[in-house]
This record gives sequence, structure tokens and C-alpha cells, in this order.
Amino acid sequence: MSTNKTIFITGSSSGIGRACVRHFQGEGWNVVATMRNPQAETELNLLNNVHVARVDVRDIDSLSIAVEKGIEEFGKIDVLLNNAGFGAYGPLEATSLEGIDRQFETNVLGLIYSTRTLIPHFRKNKSGTVVNVGSMVGKAGVPLGSLYNSTKFAVEGFSEALSYEMDAIGVKVKLIEPGSVKTDFAGRSLHFSNDESLTEYQDLIQNVLYARGNFRESGIMAERVAQTIYDAVTDETDRLRYPVGPDADFLLSERKRLDDSDFMDLVRQTNGLS
Repeated sequence: MSTNKTIFITGSSSGIGRACVRHFQGEGWNVVATMRNPQAETELNLLNNVHVARVDVRDIDSLSIAVEKGIEEFGKIDVLLNNAGFGAYGPLEATSLEGIDRQFETNVLGLIYSTRTLIPHFRKNKSGTVVNVGSMVGKAGVPLGSLYNSTKFAVEGFSEALSYEMDAIGVKVKLIEPGSVKTDFAGRSLHFSNDESLTEYQDLIQNVLYARGNFRESGIMAERVAQTIYDAVTDETDRLRYPVGPDADFLLSERKRLDDSDFMDLVRQTNGLS
């Protein structure tokens, strides 16, 4: 049984989650790296002190089994990193009810399920840290992001409110707010809905997609987010929010500085809508 600290990570197969597995393992931590299809993993399962497990955050049984296995393997879990996510973008009118359900089941309910699954273990140990990967768009709505934005707004409120009750059991809550990140999120975890017969939206869509492509090209690397998460977990402070990246710093500072009308004009301008 290891005496090193252990982190339990959801959504470890790619992007930020994968970068965090490597980073924490490199810092000497034990890692429970969870993903929906662990049978396809060929790299992380070869790392020392990494236990790869199947988890679909919408499946409570899979969460419970993975947590039990992680405790059995490493003796204790010190940190939960809620990273698994899915992005539904596009006009709301063009999005299926199934797509709406999947967006909230993964980004909100899944995050809540995994947190609820770990809390009894943290309470028993009178310590622990819950880290939620939010987004800069959890505080600032952007065009065509009504669903994804609303889930990240929910993560903001959940994290802030949860921190008060976690105080009672010695557990910290950390909220990471990345800007644009150079990952394969757009290919693997983003679903864009459109119906070209809805002609009124098509100019909006083309302008926004062009602007977003430029944002992604200038995004930060996932490893930078992983470093921020590691810093948040180890800084021994009660700080809640951690923006990551120049666009996150800019957007969130402008959201505070400007009134609604001026801020929304800024968003329209940066998305090619004015």
C-alpha cells in the first residue's frame, strides 16, 4: 500500500485529464485514471503508480466500483479531479432533446455524482480536495453556447456552494477556469448542431465558427492547465477560483469591469458579429 498521495481523475483518455495523469504521476502521486473505454488505453496503463479504471460519470455504479478499486490499490484517495466533459454547441432550436440531456448529464449530473461518491471517503478521513474543471464561459455567455455555457455556470454555483459544507468536514473545493486550450476537445468531446434550413442562423454560425478557429489556434497547452491544477491542489490555501490563460484573464476581468450591454458588445465584436 502506497504512502504517496492519490488523485482520482475523470476523463483521463485525452486533453486536460490525460495531461493531469502524466503531471501528477511525474510529481510522485498515485493516480486513478478513469475513462469510458480503458480497454483502448495503451500508454497510461504502463506508468508506475497509475491505475486505469472504467468510469462513465453518468453511471453511478461505475463510479462506486472505481473508487473502491482505487482505495484498495492505494489505501486512500486525497483528491478528486472532475474533468470529464462534453460540449454541445449550436442554435438551441437545432439541438435534439437527446443532445440537451447528454450535455447536462455529463457536465453537471456526472460531476455531482462523482463528488457525492467521494465525499464519504473524504469525511471519514477529515481531509480531501474536490477540483472541478469549469471554464471562462462559466461566467460569460458566448454565441451558440447556451447549453455548454449553462452547464459551466452550474459548475460555478455548485463549486461555490459546496465549499461551505465541505468546510465542515475539512475538505477544500477548487474551481479551474481555463480559456481556450489546444486539445482534441473539438474532435472528441464537442458536438455541433445545425439545421441549414434554419437560414436565419447561418451567418451567425459562420462568423462564430471562424472566430472560434482563431481562438483555438492561440489557445494554451493542456499541460499548463495541469500545472495550475497541481498548484491549486498543493498551495494549501482556501482560494476557490483559478483562471488559466490570457483569454480567461481578459474575459473574466472585462466581465467584472463592464456592464451587461458593454460586455455583450465586446463579445459580439470578438465573435465577428459587429
